[in-house]
Amino acid sequence: MADAALFIGWGTPVRGREQKALEVFNESMAYWGQLQASGAIDSVEVYLLTPHGGDLNGFAILKGDQSKLMEVERSEEFQRNLARANLIVENLGIVHANTGQGLANQMALFSAQIGELA
Repeated sequence: MADAALFIGWGTPVRGREQKALEVFNESMAYWGQLQASGAIDSVEVYLLTPHGGDLNGFAILKGDQSKLMEVERSEEFQRNLARANLIVENLGIVHANTGQGLANQMALFSAQIGELA
């Protein structure tokens, strides 16, 4: 069961490289689907945002077991995919997140610290 997630966010394509950005986006979608099919991640959700004046144009959330997500992130294929995307879009970023039991663990830690600092 998923206890962690990777939030992968991106901005606008580099001007003049929109076609390549679309190709890399499709490659990423296929790769994330392969990760899910192989059991390396539990799920993937992809979102494209409507224009809103901000730097974030879309994001993907890859959910899974924290140790498996770390393996995926360190893999050569993930790093290659990330490098290609970084050359094609602005403001690419990855944020680690807790969900499920990972979220419960973080909240318990936070609650304990509140008790100690009160």
